[in-house]
Amino acid sequence: MLATLSQLTLREIRLSWRRPAETLGAALFFVVAASLFPLAVGPDPQRLAAIGPGVLWVCALLGILLTLQRPFAQDHDSGALEQWLLSPLPLPLLVGVKLAANWLSACLPLVLASPVVALQFGLPPSALAVLALSLLLGTPTLALIGGLGAALTLGLRGGALLPLLVLPLYAPVLIFGSGAVSATSAGLGAGPQLSLLGAFLCLAILLCPWSAAAALRVALD
Repeated sequence: MLATLSQLTLREIRLSWRRPAETLGAALFFVVAASLFPLAVGPDPQRLAAIGPGVLWVCALLGILLTLQRPFAQDHDSGALEQWLLSPLPLPLLVGVKLAANWLSACLPLVLASPVVALQFGLPPSALAVLALSLLLGTPTLALIGGLGAALTLGLRGGALLPLLVLPLYAPVLIFGSGAVSATSAGLGAGPQLSLLGAFLCLAILLCPWSAAAALRVALD
């Protein structure tokens, strides 16, 4: 089973990178959008350091919103999702592999680019490390919740409903993710915020693949 799951993950990643512009859309949006704020508010170091954590996290969240339609839409159009129901592997496990591959291909480049982009806001080195760590804990949660939203809205016309569905669920991750970076910049510890991000991730791993699998069964019936 592990060999099969690893092959499925590599297959999904290879398929994603056949469309590099779409795959890197979240990271490119994050870099461009976050780079515009220092140009707009001016070179004041204190102001940039104050707004930096919130701006970086909001730009990351908006970039991830661009990838929400990806996990299941193409497989639904091609009929691959029906084959998932016939697979001997549990459907929640296949959904988890799909969402993990989507995070690795679309969200991990964003996490890797975040410390470089954050240099524009004059954040201290400790805050840069906490920013990368908070995104490493928070973006998988956003991807899992987004996958659940994509499964719930599969087959519906228009894409406006999906962001409206997941944005309220994204709010706690955004608050504690940016709060961890702000606390570090102020000389305080970021342990409580990072612990809560880890708890959100564990909860999302436990609930979202099973919930998304149930939503896919309903959508395919």
